[in-house]
Amino acid sequence: MNFGKKIIIPLLLAGMVTSSACAETASNSMTGANISNKDKPVVWFNRQPSNSETGEIDYDAITFNNNTYYVGVDMEQGATLQGEMIIKYIMGRDASLDRNGDGIIGYVLAIGDTGHNISAARTRGARKACGTAVKKDDVIIPDAVGLNLDGSSKIVTDGSITIAGKDYIIRELASKEMASPDGATWNAEAAGVAIDEWVSLFGDSIDVIISNNDGMGLKMFDKWAHSNGVPVFGYDANGDCVAAIKDGFCGSISQRAEIQAYLTLRILRNCLDGVDVNTGIGVIDDAGNVLRDADYYYADRERAFLALNLAVTSENYISHLDPRAPYEEVTHQLNEDEHPRKKVWLNIYSTEDDFLSQTYQPLLQLYAYSLNLDLTIVIGNGYDESSITSQLGNPSEYDAFAINMIKTDNAHIYMDLLSK
Repeated sequence: MNFGKKIIIPLLLAGMVTSSACAETASNSMTGANISNKDKPVVWFNRQPSNSETGEIDYDAITFNNNTYYVGVDMEQGATLQGEMIIKYIMGRDASLDRNGDGIIGYVLAIGDTGHNISAARTRGARKACGTAVKKDDVIIPDAVGLNLDGSSKIVTDGSITIAGKDYIIRELASKEMASPDGATWNAEAAGVAIDEWVSLFGDSIDVIISNNDGMGLKMFDKWAHSNGVPVFGYDANGDCVAAIKDGFCGSISQRAEIQAYLTLRILRNCLDGVDVNTGIGVIDDAGNVLRDADYYYADRERAFLALNLAVTSENYISHLDPRAPYEEVTHQLNEDEHPRKKVWLNIYSTEDDFLSQTYQPLLQLYAYSLNLDLTIVIGNGYDESSITSQLGNPSEYDAFAINMIKTDNAHIYMDLLSK
């Protein structure tokens, strides 16, 4: 069995929020030697502890202890942005967008993980914008349709759109979860297989490709869409996808990795120092670090720090070519005498996730240096939670933890491990 890998990064390697919004102050400065594991700071990031079927937040996980938080992105705002980007593009085209002239603007949708609330939000956002959404209990259904060539699916419905004065049907022709044979989701290779299958079945009907992330979208772009002039929309603003915009990749959404990565480690730093959790975030710290209010906010009930997304298109992609560029206002080095070095264990659920491995991880390493944190990064295999937990044999070695689960339901596994 593949149990992932571990990376150790030593330090020697070179708005909407106010202080009162999250006025909790951490307990006295912490060290791994004088506090039990169950009381050490924990940040869940990228995958919010939640029920994979309903999306209901796991409040036991986010209140694991007084120094537990979630860091992510405003998934609804990002999903709306992607949907608006797609529909703006479609409405700005002419009759040539309908490649086979059948009066239907047909799109296919690459779903990352049907059990992931962020993936579900992106699917809902695309369907809402395209007018193809169907609601159940007043919530847009995010399930995959399989094939829907005749528009008979009960999961989606046909929408309508006017392009250059002519009315068209807009239809979700097909969608599926992109999972590898071993079950790893958000899988680019699975997206490549899917586009091959779809093209062989109804390729001349595909007018638009929508993807829950860039990795899957770029695979479909490279394998077929680019050479056939079919627009592709992704999500994550990874460097390779942003660079591909000049070649016809239509757009992506930046979920501001430079903000999320900083928040992930800064919250732990503050909890370990025993200062207000908002220090260096909404309130300037002694080194001059602070985030702009317009770039993030704090959701109190969910104990969540959430970055706000940006649309990246042909109009602004030049300024987003390096997604690993840090947020300059929070790169000031902390004084090591006042903020002594601490050890943080952090995991990434899979090396196959381009956003986390290519963008988020390098930023974590950069911020770890300026925040005086020794960072041990563990990589999972994307489908077996034990590929991560087996690499946390002795939690007492660490002062704090940043956790990126494989499945959002599985927070209890980590809570049990830290409670022993």
